[in-house]
Amino acid sequence: MERESMEFDVVIVGAGPAGLATACRLMQISRDSGNELTVCVVEKGSEVGAHILSGAVFEPKVLGELFSDWKEKGAPLHTQVTDDEIYMLSSDQNARLMPNSLVPKTMHNDGNYIISVGNLSRWLAERAEELGVEIFPGFPASELLFNEDNSVKGIIIGDMGVGADGQPKDSYEPGMELHAKYTIFSEGCRGHLGKQLIEKYQLDKGKTPQHYGLGFKEIWKVPSEQHELGKVVHTGGWPLTEGSSGGGFLYHLEDNQIAVGLIVDLNYKNPHLSPFDEFQRYKTHPVIAKHLQGGERICYGARAITKGGLNSLPKMTFPGGLIIGCNAGTLNFAKIKGTHTAMKSGMLAAETIAHALQVGVEGGKDLDCFNERFEKSWLHNELYTSRNFGPAMHKFGTYLGGAFNFIDQNWFGGKFPITLRDEQPDYAQMAEVGAYNKIDYPKPDGKLSFDKLSSVYLSNTFHEEDQLCHLRLKDVRIPVDINLVKYDEPAQRYCPAGVYEIVEEKGESKFVINGQNCIHCKTCDIKDPSQNITWVTPEGGGGPNYPNM
Repeated sequence: MERESMEFDVVIVGAGPAGLATACRLMQISRDSGNELTVCVVEKGSEVGAHILSGAVFEPKVLGELFSDWKEKGAPLHTQVTDDEIYMLSSDQNARLMPNSLVPKTMHNDGNYIISVGNLSRWLAERAEELGVEIFPGFPASELLFNEDNSVKGIIIGDMGVGADGQPKDSYEPGMELHAKYTIFSEGCRGHLGKQLIEKYQLDKGKTPQHYGLGFKEIWKVPSEQHELGKVVHTGGWPLTEGSSGGGFLYHLEDNQIAVGLIVDLNYKNPHLSPFDEFQRYKTHPVIAKHLQGGERICYGARAITKGGLNSLPKMTFPGGLIIGCNAGTLNFAKIKGTHTAMKSGMLAAETIAHALQVGVEGGKDLDCFNERFEKSWLHNELYTSRNFGPAMHKFGTYLGGAFNFIDQNWFGGKFPITLRDEQPDYAQMAEVGAYNKIDYPKPDGKLSFDKLSSVYLSNTFHEEDQLCHLRLKDVRIPVDINLVKYDEPAQRYCPAGVYEIVEEKGESKFVINGQNCIHCKTCDIKDPSQNITWVTPEGGGGPNYPNM
């Protein structure tokens, strides 16, 4: 097919904090050096921020490096952390408040802000456009383009108007090719083009498998008498027990709003576990419920989190570009924070590319010179000192792992002379159905706990009904013939949006994909024990539309 094309110096895939920090830094360097650059950012969401979901407590130092006058420019950092509590929950009623002296120092939040990362992205997009960046929301990057020398040439924006049968509709419009001297992939966790690049160029060779969590988040409006502006609560333990781990959070935002969430590590073993229902149970614990009772739930969402850290971080450069932010896995798990690290990775990428465009690089289009910048940065130091945090929790459990991390972080500053590794992929750790009893989850009460469909409604998710399904099966027989038999088809439970179900038709089991419900969390691409599901970008603008997550 003959496609129209456009040429840029740099194309950036994904308008999250990493991609937009890259764009802003590139244009700052262009302005200061007088070397004019053309920079384009494409975003699959209907607007910048529509697909962004994060807790989030934010370290502002990186924003000061990018814009020293961020306060004067009105950056949406309104709520500074005033109080920090960590609880260990031992049952559905019991909890122990951890004294600060026993908490790893990375978990303290002095000087940090509770923010909406979606709103931060919108603010960064405004700054980028002021600097001359072109931003195209509603245009997903669907395919990679390569030069004859095997370097990346750019991307293809997905076709519009393709029916569920794969045939063009009357509204069909072919996607455009975007060519660039360098292409940056900042798609967020488990980006489908980033995944292809890692495989093609073997960027993860010699690394431990990447690890993930599934993060849930709701925003509540609560009565003013139970709102404590700036309060941060983190929890470990219940309800994640018996082969599962993770942790919860509750943040008091401005305007009597509270963000509450649960992160479920995707290495869990019990095939009967439903992360969504664990989150609903979590909110009923007295430590959490006292903040939410009498309030109104106004938003819901879920998103996978890349959390393998330095041990799993792939080589971030390849001929013709870089993979940055959560697409690579720069989250600092010891801090449970990834926005400031994602932005820093983008700024380092921008400085590398600006230098390459100005003076060139040895060896054609490979940007290996990025590695030196990365290793000299505070980003590398953060990831190095937190390298044991996740593996310790996975190997030793919540309590012993927490004790190890306290010693590593508080006594050794993250430089304990041992590096722990977690060598087994998350999907491979699921046990077969006979190894665990089924979990009897309580019915939602409509006050603190809710069902999936009413939750998805609050995510403002929309996809055209008649479009090619973006959830692809390598083998259509596997869900029923293998996954149903061995694991009671766990896609029915691990998906936080009710996309997958098993129905009975004429006495036979059938696997149904309700793709219109998909909130783009990528959990199916990660956790399917047969690695049979591939998530690709749907038609532009589809998916959730988060207002301030």
